[in-house]
Amino acid sequence: MYMRKQAAIPEDVLERIYQGNCTKEDALLLLEGSPFELFELADNLRASTTGDIVSYITNRNIYITNKCAGNCGFCAYRTEKGYILSVEEILKKVSEAWKAGVVEVCIQGGYIPEIDMEFYLEIVESIKAEYPELCIHAFSPMEIHYASEISGMSVKEALRKLKKSGLDSLTGTSAEILSDRVRNIICPEKISAQQWIDIIKTAHKTGISTNATIMYGHVETIEERLDHVFTIREIQKETGGFSEFIPMSFLPYNNRIGEKMLASGKFASTGLEDLQLIAISRVILHTYINNIQATWVKLGKKLAQFALECGANDLGGTLMEDQISTASGGNHGEYMSPAEFEWMIKGAGKIPVQRDTLYRKVEPGFPNRAGSLPACGKAKISSKE
Repeated sequence: MYMRKQAAIPEDVLERIYQGNCTKEDALLLLEGSPFELFELADNLRASTTGDIVSYITNRNIYITNKCAGNCGFCAYRTEKGYILSVEEILKKVSEAWKAGVVEVCIQGGYIPEIDMEFYLEIVESIKAEYPELCIHAFSPMEIHYASEISGMSVKEALRKLKKSGLDSLTGTSAEILSDRVRNIICPEKISAQQWIDIIKTAHKTGISTNATIMYGHVETIEERLDHVFTIREIQKETGGFSEFIPMSFLPYNNRIGEKMLASGKFASTGLEDLQLIAISRVILHTYINNIQATWVKLGKKLAQFALECGANDLGGTLMEDQISTASGGNHGEYMSPAEFEWMIKGAGKIPVQRDTLYRKVEPGFPNRAGSLPACGKAKISSKE
């Protein structure tokens, strides 16, 4: 049953999409057609999956270092002579966040010889000891790969220890585009696409949830973007461990890849491209991943609000700081208050709900896990698998 007839989209395409069987050919057809037909379809799928609820999270980003052994062409944050926060300094930031009412800390860093798995375990254990109700969303597959290697343990063992220490969720960053052609251009020293996939699958099978990301708008083709989203779908079919999908637009300022783009006359992705990717992600991932995030810090508040009509049902977090985006030329700010989230969501005719990392509803101003959001949380896995 379709909520509204999609006049310009063939019936067989619609049937596959509503059954969760969108093909790459279907996705290309939709991208070649009217964007407003695509937006309407994605909005219908969003409504049938999560209703009119739009979620957001009160959280804080904590950057444990700005040093990194990598040399990614898109990074404007890394520096040779930087800092590494001590556990005590991290706990001070966590304390500030807790007093501000956050329910999640997102811990991000680089990969350097000074940071091993024992340090990550100490961070997680120390936070959980003092703030057991706080969700810890931390560390990328790249960081896990590097730190476990330094510590002489397997990725599986590292993830098992992190879970035991209290890690709630692994970040799905360092995915960029899951194409080795692209990765060899923008981040040749990073883990391969297959290594990212393997680490994510291992995390899921260890019982650690992750989100999934895509960082687009640089050297990849449209087909490579689509292949990335279909890869995420295939992983979710197998594991069911993704909580959300987050399209993140590339910011071309203050980094090598961006300098080449700007010199050639190519700028960042357009607003229309951003909305199309959010919409086509909803279409491809329908029945598998319920939650599609519109990141206000990348899109800007007004475009993020409009994305709620194009398939998105989550606006991300309050953040308190986003040093990586601002270093790359992001100018949409580093903090948005819960009151402004509520205003934006209600202004779009939707129902605002605060959540935690795992898409459990929380009461505003109090980190009480009150149950699951309607039609949110772990993705519904199709019975046809």
